[in-house]
Amino acid sequence: MTPQQIVVGTALAVLVVLLVRGRHAPSVLFAATAIGFVLLDYISVANALQQFTNPGLVTVALLMLVSVVLDKSRLLERAAGALVRGSYRFALLKLVGAVGVYSAVLNNTAVVASLIGPLRSNREHSGARLLLPMCYAATIGGTLTLIGTSTTLLVNSFMIAQGMPPLRMFDLLPVGLPLLMLCGLVMIGLYPRLLPVRSGPPTARREYFIEAHVTAGSALAGRSVADNGLRHLVHLFLAGIQRGGKLIAPVEPQLLLAEGDVLVFSGDVTRLDLLARFDGLSLGGQGNGLSLQRLVEVIVPANSALARHTLREVDFRSRFDAAVVAVQRGDQRLAGGFGNLPLEVGDTLVLAAGPDFDKRNRQEAGFLVVSHPEVAKFVDPWRGSAALLGFLAVVALAATGSVDLLKGLLLLLTVFLLLGFTRLDELRRHLPLHLVTIICSALIISQVMLSSGTAALLAGAILAVFAPLGPIGALASMLLLTWLLTETMTNNAAAALAFPVAIGVAQSLALAPLPFVMAVIYGASASFLTPYGYQTNLMVMTPGRYAMRDYLRAGTPVAVVYLATALVAIPWAFPLR
Repeated sequence: MTPQQIVVGTALAVLVVLLVRGRHAPSVLFAATAIGFVLLDYISVANALQQFTNPGLVTVALLMLVSVVLDKSRLLERAAGALVRGSYRFALLKLVGAVGVYSAVLNNTAVVASLIGPLRSNREHSGARLLLPMCYAATIGGTLTLIGTSTTLLVNSFMIAQGMPPLRMFDLLPVGLPLLMLCGLVMIGLYPRLLPVRSGPPTARREYFIEAHVTAGSALAGRSVADNGLRHLVHLFLAGIQRGGKLIAPVEPQLLLAEGDVLVFSGDVTRLDLLARFDGLSLGGQGNGLSLQRLVEVIVPANSALARHTLREVDFRSRFDAAVVAVQRGDQRLAGGFGNLPLEVGDTLVLAAGPDFDKRNRQEAGFLVVSHPEVAKFVDPWRGSAALLGFLAVVALAATGSVDLLKGLLLLLTVFLLLGFTRLDELRRHLPLHLVTIICSALIISQVMLSSGTAALLAGAILAVFAPLGPIGALASMLLLTWLLTETMTNNAAAALAFPVAIGVAQSLALAPLPFVMAVIYGASASFLTPYGYQTNLMVMTPGRYAMRDYLRAGTPVAVVYLATALVAIPWAFPLR
């Protein structure tokens, strides 16, 4: 091994360890590694800067910005009711098929975010029996087309950088369609027994714990709970009162309120207006320059610096210009006193955001933004339909080769701006800087791995183990390696690290590189066993009240069928020689 290969190999090992530990944002780790290689002159500055103009990277950014407009459509929400009608197996059949198709042309993260609310509040079936199969169907559906998931676009940008022909819109369909069909049959056949039925009132699936303070001089003080009209709020239930460090629960109707009491309500966070009308009852950021008219829903992910710390310890309000007004933690009941509550991975928070919230680095904040309740859906139905039809027209023209996808998305985004479907400040808030950073950095790291021979060394180590199994064994090794990486870190990070190794394996065996690239794409989209490998898995964890065992029980049969099908379908659709 050369000194350069030793340095590159060590840097990659450290990168993998830090990614698995999850204490730092992947974008920071990738950027630090890439900058280190530039400073060591393992890649020229000019070559490194060239990666920022990669067509695949620009396409990813444009697609994310177009999704900002598409997310405002109510079409998915309106379709949810029809999808879940009928028996549970019939509902699964419709749900898996529809979500798979949606995710093929719309970003799968956006699909999951749009359907969480309607599915968890439906009256036909338990939300816990619908959210996880919906999530898995969205993940697999994303592998049907080039634009279904950012991972495929990421790998496509690597291919362009290596001088390989870029993927076309439906190149992935011959493998993705069998995956969706067979994995869908597994879910339809097994999930009636594998997924729990969690019954309860409809609001339980949307139950947040909301904290309201009785302020000094409040007209509520000195009067009973019943006299203040706090017992019969339709969408909110007074679960307890925090007074002097002690919790009063259950709350009797005749209990007199006092200044400084912290009232803990449970129920629908979208009905905060019911509490805001009470004079002398302060919610979250009221009176502190923060508005309840601008709410942001976030999840505490596995790599968050906020985990195991209280809001007071991290000085949340001044650091992020936001206040926590509601918390959701699975099916646990929270006693109140949010300032002293240690946050846990998977907690869902609703924030009252201030004017500087978007200027702060949300990646450093340690949370994953799920939705922006302050951004309304389109009031006029025609706007949502027009936006979706315009996007589908661009996709169709790109699929036939009539229009370049990048140019079509750029034109579509311009039309959206001119028609007032979105604004520049809104697009700026949603610009995926973390993903752009990962892609640019990963392109630099990939170039260094290939030019230094480190990728070839790693490929040789893999082949030394799997060589007796021949080309199919080598393909299986890349599929399994990428799958293991994506279950322990993020899908984009797994694809970025596995891609140069896949190229090295193909070159060592004098085989076509495309099948091995496909193994990376499908392996990186095979996160079914944990809530942390793919962000859509984490998004449904709290709404479905899932535990790790639910992912293991429901995800194992899907993962087995997925990997086995991919191993057969990839060399059939993309010959090894």
